[in-house]
Amino acid sequence: MSSRLYSLAVGNFAIGTGMFVTAGLLPPISADLGVSRSAAGQLMTVFALAYAVLSPLLAALTARLSRRRLLLLALGVFVAGNALTALAPTYPLVLATRVLAAAGAAMFTPTASGVANALSTPERRGRALALVMGGLSVSSAIGVPLGTWLGGAAGWRATLWLVTGLGVLGLAWVAAAVPEVVVASSGRLKERFAPLAERRVLAVLATQLLMFAAGFTAYTYIGSLFDLPLTAVLWAWGLGGVAGNQLGGRLTDLYGPRRMIILGLAASTVFLALIPVANLALPVALVWAFLWGALGWLVAPAQQFRTVAAVPGNVPIGLGLLSSAQYLGLFVAGLAGGVALDAYGRAGVTALATALGLTALLVTLATYRDLAKAPVAERA
Repeated sequence: MSSRLYSLAVGNFAIGTGMFVTAGLLPPISADLGVSRSAAGQLMTVFALAYAVLSPLLAALTARLSRRRLLLLALGVFVAGNALTALAPTYPLVLATRVLAAAGAAMFTPTASGVANALSTPERRGRALALVMGGLSVSSAIGVPLGTWLGGAAGWRATLWLVTGLGVLGLAWVAAAVPEVVVASSGRLKERFAPLAERRVLAVLATQLLMFAAGFTAYTYIGSLFDLPLTAVLWAWGLGGVAGNQLGGRLTDLYGPRRMIILGLAASTVFLALIPVANLALPVALVWAFLWGALGWLVAPAQQFRTVAAVPGNVPIGLGLLSSAQYLGLFVAGLAGGVALDAYGRAGVTALATALGLTALLVTLATYRDLAKAPVAERA
């Protein structure tokens, strides 16, 4: 079981590194391709938007494939997309290859969560989902700083080859460890969006979108928010994310997702408001970044657990929609954060991130049904 879940986590590690590392490569990308840094920053925005749009569409098109075959296909597409990015000579071609890489990611991550859900028992589901999604949080702690350093030392294309190699490693491990798993999935596009008619599902997706919009408004432009060594701050944030993701899975199993989501949203919003305080000294920034990362990722397993409970008969569909909402939040963060930075500077970015976090908390409090009397496996 552990080998199966770790193989899925490695796939997510490659995807997370490929997604987030472009934020640390803006100077070499802009210099090499002859575009502005803001234009280079759109590589991450395009990836996020493509993921959000393609996730439900590709899920419908691939519904009849076995989950194992779909995981391998997804990683194959992701690997091809990143290899082509490394080879692309012009900015438009680089953008196009990021869409291809996003297509692979959009197929892999929701499918991996669905397989993890199918392989786990109800009392260990939170930990299984946390382990698989932990690949994304670990990528922020290890993959992104490593890729950023490599991009500065050997060029941004070397980083994309690193991501390609990580994708190949994930593909090989999935091929060796993951068995055929039966996960019910519909191929009709209409049914992919059917859960959106349920208020309970919309509440989950609204929390996901606003939560990621808040966190990544600050993360995407963190280089403009701090006068301190950025690499150290990013390392601390990533390590906190790893700890929070794993702790969140265990606490979700123990106490249910509602408490974890509300606690995580409330505390992380406070930490967003404290960004100016964190910028006063490096030790303060490191503690702040670790705790902010931990609190933010604390919510991720709980949100997946909540989604599984909201659509028990359509788990792959529900998790696909959750991923779409997440990446749509990243897209909103990239655009809105850029506007706030241009108009009001770092204070505008901090205020916007905090306002989005507070909105996420209020929306969740207003829409989350209280099922505290239900068994842990049903508390969603």
